[in-house]
Amino acid sequence: MIRFDRVSFERDGKQIFSNLNLEVKSNEKLLIRGKSGIGKSSLLKILLGFERIDSGQVVIGNREVSPSHIREIRRQIFYLSQDIDLKNEIVSVMVKEIVSYHSQKHDPLKQLKPMMQFLEMDDILLTRKTAELSGGERQRLGLLIGFLLDRPIWLLDEPTSALEEEMKKKLVLYILDLNKTMIVVSHDRVWTDSDRIRIERW
Repeated sequence: MIRFDRVSFERDGKQIFSNLNLEVKSNEKLLIRGKSGIGKSSLLKILLGFERIDSGQVVIGNREVSPSHIREIRRQIFYLSQDIDLKNEIVSVMVKEIVSYHSQKHDPLKQLKPMMQFLEMDDILLTRKTAELSGGERQRLGLLIGFLLDRPIWLLDEPTSALEEEMKKKLVLYILDLNKTMIVVSHDRVWTDSDRIRIERW
């Protein structure tokens, strides 16, 4: 499903990857752990076409990550960035706009209230602006959007860092049971407690 074949990548004069080979099979879950600054987030951005490699090949499905294919590839991916980059808008308006426009499901908002309950999100949150939310609320909001979009590939960059321990455990169990191909970048130990995820230490 996802393959890095002899990939080299340099940024700001620094070699990030050299001859990287990595494969994630369909519906496999991969956790990448390691020190900051070694290219974990860059790997996700390469898959999204936000960063361009210097040599090698990156393939998702049967398509190479390239300008000619990138729009189609992005429609298959849910990406949760480390800083939860959300437009400063009323939450209900933003969620409906994103999900209605980008989802390929018939009625993507049907699961809004059940998933909010699962994430322990109060209905009052829908009336607030995203800039008013705490880090944990923004993280849960980002995941809520991912659940509603229901895309086949998930790229998660520190998705549980701002959550309380019990919520982390609850979410990790749920996320790893999804029928998705997934790459997770996280320092949270809760991800390593499951045998459903393959761990790559860099």
